[in-house]
Amino acid sequence: MNELSRADHGSSPPVIEIPRTYNAASDLIGRNLQAGRSESVAFIDDAGSCTYWELARRVDRFASGLASLGLRREERVMICMHDTIDWPVAFLGAIKAGIVPVAANTLLVARDYEFMVRDSRARVVFASKPLLAHFTGLVGVVPTLERVVVAGAAAQEAGELMRFEDVLAAGRDSFEGPETTRDEPCFWLYSSGSTGTPKGTVHVHSSLIETAELYARPVLGIRESDRVFSAAKLFFAYGLGNGLSFPMSVGATAILMAERPTPAAVFARLTGANRPTIFYGVPTLFAAMLADPAFPARDALHLRVATSAGEALPAQIGERFRERTGVDILDGIGSTEMLHIFLSNRPGEVRYGTTGMAVPGYELKLLGDSGDPVSDGEVGDLFVKGSTAAAMYWNQREKSRAVFRGEWTHSGDKYVRDADGYYTYSGRSDDMLKVSGQYVSPFEVESALATHPKVLEAAVVGVPDAEQLIKPRAFIVLKNPADACDELAEELRAHVKSQLAPHKYPRWIEFIAELPKTATGKIQRFRLRS
Repeated sequence: MNELSRADHGSSPPVIEIPRTYNAASDLIGRNLQAGRSESVAFIDDAGSCTYWELARRVDRFASGLASLGLRREERVMICMHDTIDWPVAFLGAIKAGIVPVAANTLLVARDYEFMVRDSRARVVFASKPLLAHFTGLVGVVPTLERVVVAGAAAQEAGELMRFEDVLAAGRDSFEGPETTRDEPCFWLYSSGSTGTPKGTVHVHSSLIETAELYARPVLGIRESDRVFSAAKLFFAYGLGNGLSFPMSVGATAILMAERPTPAAVFARLTGANRPTIFYGVPTLFAAMLADPAFPARDALHLRVATSAGEALPAQIGERFRERTGVDILDGIGSTEMLHIFLSNRPGEVRYGTTGMAVPGYELKLLGDSGDPVSDGEVGDLFVKGSTAAAMYWNQREKSRAVFRGEWTHSGDKYVRDADGYYTYSGRSDDMLKVSGQYVSPFEVESALATHPKVLEAAVVGVPDAEQLIKPRAFIVLKNPADACDELAEELRAHVKSQLAPHKYPRWIEFIAELPKTATGKIQRFRLRS
């Protein structure tokens, strides 16, 4: 294990000293073995569990087994697998071997996967059995791809393909690995690609533990006794911290779920034999859970904290969740580029409707259209500075230069800061509307609509009126689709007018069955605009 020291200086952010020679996987595993947690449970999935000692052995076997495939240091492999214990074994095993894992979203389509395999030049893809069809046809088509390895398949199901277990069998129980450094590429995450092609976001070895030390310890207060469950999957930046680096940083236990995070599936984990103490969700899921009549009774839960990210959390969802569970949702914002949350509400200091304050260790600034800082109460583009920023977008220099500006990263989000230092989300930079010469946040109008008892979800975009002036148009998903009518549309307009400035109400309302979303659950407003 590489030595890493951490010191707190009062209310200042922790000073994290990471040696130049450093391997993220060796640290996350080694710190737990050295702390005497060999028999503590690291991960639980639907098939069983593994201790930190068992995890260490499997990671070493996988890391050394990769050599049998002819893989060399700094080459890429793609992981497109559902959340089981095999996922952290593959991810950490590759990192320990100095090989760069590319974590792929399991919810994409074939053309996205072909682009990502070509772009990353991955030599091997590790895919769960249900996802194999996306990749087997790429061997011999993508020049760099040499083989696809199937995970979660019995020998008779794999056919001629190598299985995940075969890689483990080819390895050995103890593996040292090459000397890597804190600043060299460690893993990639691809953006969702909701506009244009996905962007390969390159992160270095030091970033995983830094997100844990800057956010998980001081904000979440994560500790060894915690059991964590993330509805966001491990291939997301949010889920990777939630379900892997955060619990491993302190020796906690992570509960993994391979299936889609429906309310029923989430309720089963929240109330099951391994009831989690920390739950990580997203606003869309929290809304669906609260609308479900099977929402668990308070005494069936063991939660002490919940978090939300991915998009801003409407105040009424947070308030209703607290009423039902007695637990606050800590709404925050992170990004693939910054790896995890850098702006968040804190326990005991939650202000619903805001995204909280800067996480210690990160600096934030809001800039106006002129590039100058805006005053409190004014909308500005959010920039963040912190040590966990990605090194670059792979093979996309123009986009890298537009987003990574020296020490600062342009988030693409617009925010307003109040005098107390709390930030309120005002939408994406390209989603903001100028109505009657004034900025209108789609999220603000959506939040107002969501407070109506008949509304399940809402999305707002700007469309031109007869004079080609931009006005808000709302797309509404109702709890009961049969309620849709002109009278309800007028009622909703009046409802928004009663809460917001008059120019912000939606001029048009359209009732639809569901909102178009990316694979990460974010609303695709560009599809609504078209």
